[in-house]
Amino acid sequence: MALNYPYQNFYEMISSNAASHPNNTVIFIDDNKVTNAQFLKKVDSFARFLEISGVHPDDRVALITANSEEFAIAVFAVTKIGAVVVPVNSMLKESEYIYILNDCEAKLLLTSIKMAKQVKNLQKHTQIKRTVWIDEAPILDTHHLLFDEIADIKPHKQEKFHPKKLDDLAVIFYTSGTTGNPKGAMISYRNIFSNLESASQTFSITSKDRFIVYLPMFHAFTFSIMVMLPFYAKASFIIIRSIMPFSNIIKQTLLKRVTIFLGVPDIYNALIRAKLPWYFLYFNSLRAFISGASALSEDTFNKYSKVFSKAKMLEGYGLSECSPAVCINPLNQQKTLSVGKALPSYEVKIVDDEMIEVPRGQIGEIIVHGDCVMMGYLNNPEATADTIINGWLRTGDLGKMDEDDYIYIVDRMKDLIISKGINIYPRQIEEELMKIEYIKGAAVIGVKDPNSGEVPIAYVELDTDMDTDSVTPASIKTALKQHLANFKLPKVVNIVDELPKTATGKILKRMLKEEYLSQGEE
Repeated sequence: MALNYPYQNFYEMISSNAASHPNNTVIFIDDNKVTNAQFLKKVDSFARFLEISGVHPDDRVALITANSEEFAIAVFAVTKIGAVVVPVNSMLKESEYIYILNDCEAKLLLTSIKMAKQVKNLQKHTQIKRTVWIDEAPILDTHHLLFDEIADIKPHKQEKFHPKKLDDLAVIFYTSGTTGNPKGAMISYRNIFSNLESASQTFSITSKDRFIVYLPMFHAFTFSIMVMLPFYAKASFIIIRSIMPFSNIIKQTLLKRVTIFLGVPDIYNALIRAKLPWYFLYFNSLRAFISGASALSEDTFNKYSKVFSKAKMLEGYGLSECSPAVCINPLNQQKTLSVGKALPSYEVKIVDDEMIEVPRGQIGEIIVHGDCVMMGYLNNPEATADTIINGWLRTGDLGKMDEDDYIYIVDRMKDLIISKGINIYPRQIEEELMKIEYIKGAAVIGVKDPNSGEVPIAYVELDTDMDTDSVTPASIKTALKQHLANFKLPKVVNIVDELPKTATGKILKRMLKEEYLSQGEE
């Protein structure tokens, strides 16, 4: 099924909104409201500044900042003049920023004083000519400017507008770089719009919906589904500057009448454990929880189904290279542990090592075809050729599909543990660990073993709200023995204060492996 796209680029979308519904609120932030007409005016002003600053079509503009209205303004202003947006993880270090900015050859940077320690010297080591600070600047000169001081620049009649087409490059998302340096996934307007149209149909989004944006806006998941989708559907969204205190997110969800709540398992685990006030459960306007980034446990899914009778918990799956959403559980029928069906117009297959489709129920690699598939990796034709084969994107994830076309993620191919020739899937062990009431988080890695080839090692984070004084690695193993075959039991269970995570709550298994190896164990 082919999708119909009403716009060629992002600027056409907000221009249409401002023309048809100028006074409708599109953004809520703090105590302020921003209408479609006001937002367009701010975008036009910043676009004019970019033009004056010498940013040309196809140049790259990097965004390293916390959630803000300025982030959204920059996305549309940069693309209005035909340049390319590069949202960058705001939790990296200077050396990591230097690599990314040099790889994409960014000319201008939008950032915040909170990031000053890591970004203030980037102009010395990159092609960045100007840095725009959204709040306050460590220095003020011709190369360091405040956003507020350029916000009132007025476009002139001779302004150069460079409208881009559907298949032009719009955004570069840098992958997390679990091995080696991060790769820049080049995403076109068609890629993003295919996600927006498919998601709009699947969630039955209307102009009355309100989204809440507290996860980092630089992340592909948040960028497409929580920031761009409200513009596409003529809906609105609430920007939360920081995830802490979490009580503010609950408060804003209630007061701003949020209908669509996007989160990651770590957030949902915390939310369901929190003692939510009765009035929140009774008066909230939520109709859908969307979960992504990593696997949602069966226990968490079941708890949400009981506690929130009006809202559906919809687990989905995606990756930056697919703009990013690939599939999600439909509103009318969710299946536990499944990430749902492919979004409209996308194709998903489960294949073997030869890229031949396997029978239903059999485990293989997940591959994706459709308008969501990226243009390729920036400056990396070899990685692109390895990842996209005849239009099909190899995800590197292992999964299976049932007779109803529902997809189940089994594990990452690189996380698969092969012990004495038998496949062990860490996610299955993690699922059983998460069913233990006093365990808050769990991760299982595979390490080399002279006798078995590889063995599973578990890391668990305990729920501090419960009495866990008597919990030991041995008691956790005993609990697991009731549900797992002996060969699947972790050789070692490590109890840690906190599991290392990305900005979106995904557990960093790479760091756990490094920690294990640094202890000198084989």
